Amino acid sequence: MTDAQPHTQTDPANDERTLDELRLDLAPAIADAAVFDGWSEAALAQAAEASGVDPAAARFAFKGRGDKPDAMAMIAAWIGSIDRAMAEALPTAEVTALPIRERIRRLIQFRLDHMAWQKEALRRARSEMAKPWNVAAAARLGWSSADAMWHLAGDTATDYNHYTKRATLAAIYAATLMVYADDTSEESADTKAFLDRRIEGVMRFEKAKARLTRPQDESFSPLRVLGRLRYPAR
Repeated sequence: MTDAQPHTQTDPANDERTLDELRLDLAPAIADAAVFDGWSEAALAQAAEASGVDPAAARFAFKGRGDKPDAMAMIAAWIGSIDRAMAEALPTAEVTALPIRERIRRLIQFRLDHMAWQKEALRRARSEMAKPWNVAAAARLGWSSADAMWHLAGDTATDYNHYTKRATLAAIYAATLMVYADDTSEESADTKAFLDRRIEGVMRFEKAKARLTRPQDESFSPLRVLGRLRYPAR
């Protein structure tokens, strides 16, 4: 005889979550199962059972073409759940108190740490996202994650900088994920060093760009300095 209690599934009639909320709630358990079964129907079924969600509701939430669930929808929900966890753990007021390079480092590192036990799920997700018919959706997911990070970092740009910042961060994050997925160094030291180099490279580029694009009247002028010495501002 055992003391274990049978797992009780959520009554679909009493589940008031929207489909988006259900996807986000199921996603971490799907990623756990994807470590062994990939982003598959089997992984979805295991996640539904582990989460006490009606299997039919879970299949409907991730319904793809035909009878099989959509792998990209499951991956998108997983990424969305990481976005949500990041926002809960690192509020904007806390992040914006840091220097800009540390804001980006902290946000990316949180995401890496969050999926530390799901690296195989990450590798399988990368394989799925690399399929030709999924490339555009994968790019949108990368952009969305970069946008979420910049919002937490306090970015309010609305001009072209809004887009260049997100494109740059998306590229840094994607490259870092590639290194991280196969990193076997202690405490992912290789990934951390790679991330630091990429951030430092971008910071140097931005400083150089700022000098080159600085308005003419802000550039150094010996004549203007002499003029100020002769006719000091009142």
